[in-house]
Amino acid sequence: MTISGAAVNQLFLAQSIDDRIAEVLDPISSAIEGVVFYSVSVAGVDLPLIVLWLVSAGLFFTVYLGFLNLRGPKHALELVRGQYTNPDDAGEVTHFQALATAVSGTVGLGNIAGVAVAITLGGPGATVWMIIAGFLGMSSKMAECTLGVKYRRERADGTVSGGPMYYLERGIAEVTGRVRAGKTLAILFSISCIGGSIGAGNMFQANQATAQIIAVTGGADSPIVALRWVVGLVFAILVGAVIIGGIKSIARVTEKLVPIMAATYLLAAVVVIGANLPAVPAAFAEILRSAFAFDSVTGGIIGALIVGFQRAAFSNEAGIGSAAIAHSAVKTSHPSTEGHVALLEPFVDTIIVCTMTALIIVISGAYLDEAAGELGGVALTSAAFETVLPWFPNVLAVAVIAFAFSTMLTWSYYGMKATGYLFNDSETAETVFKVLFCIFVIVGASLALGPVIGISDSMLFLMAIPNVLGMYIMARLIKREILGYRARVLSGEITKVEQV
Repeated sequence: MTISGAAVNQLFLAQSIDDRIAEVLDPISSAIEGVVFYSVSVAGVDLPLIVLWLVSAGLFFTVYLGFLNLRGPKHALELVRGQYTNPDDAGEVTHFQALATAVSGTVGLGNIAGVAVAITLGGPGATVWMIIAGFLGMSSKMAECTLGVKYRRERADGTVSGGPMYYLERGIAEVTGRVRAGKTLAILFSISCIGGSIGAGNMFQANQATAQIIAVTGGADSPIVALRWVVGLVFAILVGAVIIGGIKSIARVTEKLVPIMAATYLLAAVVVIGANLPAVPAAFAEILRSAFAFDSVTGGIIGALIVGFQRAAFSNEAGIGSAAIAHSAVKTSHPSTEGHVALLEPFVDTIIVCTMTALIIVISGAYLDEAAGELGGVALTSAAFETVLPWFPNVLAVAVIAFAFSTMLTWSYYGMKATGYLFNDSETAETVFKVLFCIFVIVGASLALGPVIGISDSMLFLMAIPNVLGMYIMARLIKREILGYRARVLSGEITKVEQV
């Protein structure tokens, strides 16, 4: 049987753009995901090795640094409040602004949808392992953000560039003398960071925000369905208006947006928990029981552990290195100060926000519904809140949109700095990236992104391979930097007299 050229052309035109993209990218996406997310089976449950790579790093630095994730938060809060801030120090943003910017890149869909997915797949016990992974991740964040400030590049105009690409190149060369090895790891990280920022930090966020707008305006019958590109254009304009000013502009927005978003979400969570207060002890008991139970449905202890670790790693990004880019812009002369501040990220992101979400889902019993697996993450979380607050789905839609917007702002900065590194801190290259980033916001809102997200997620976690490897190589340097700073604070050499 033969098909004429005209028939082939007609068939091609009949395909949607989404189908054509999927046709080309599906094989590429599958191949890349297969490498980055290579898994081994443990007690019948798949364990992605990249998750083990991240959690192991958190465990190593927790022990190696003497459990500073327990002893460091007090000083971190003092730093965030400005009690050790010297306005004359090099840098562009305050400790609080740097923290808000980094948190805006992690607090989001992972905390709302990811927790629901974890409980659906691993049972309520996955919550315990998410908390443990978040606790370990505090140490990874401390290590990488200390390095970010130590090896950042300061320009004559007062702006700074920092992050794994700089400390991998300069730090590894300093510690080992292997200049080429550090440079290679830095380039690999930068390329992966750009891919992750365009995909997971941009198109996916725009796509999910648009989906939420459609959901609350009529679903499949919403007029927005045919105008997705308009939503994308609005987002692109808003993002462009902020990122054109660089990290200072982004920080000014995120330092206001992040506290409002978090406070609104947590206030709603407190209301739901308060309305179900008698059920809280039983919910905690079920979470603990499920964490250590032998349950064939969820995979028991191993299933809960793997799912919990995986969702926490995907949520707080500890060890991936992204946050070190934002924290590097802080005003400080002591690199370890920002390492301390970075401790708070996984604490807020995973231990507080994720735990509150999990508690509400367990209290409501929404995860026990037969349709829980079909609802999807955001819808399941929404259903749990709706048991007490019937109007909450609308608030959640606004929260998802705001989270997506703040994530796009932060990841635009990450991708811009990675681009700048590859092109020798060229302002022209960074400007071109900003323009392309805004264009991809429109693309993300308009198209189905299955294969695109597969590739971008892979590149996001590919960042962790050179970053964690570099952290291990520089472990002694990290420990010396952090413990040396703490000794100077305890001795009184560094005091609160520096506050403004």
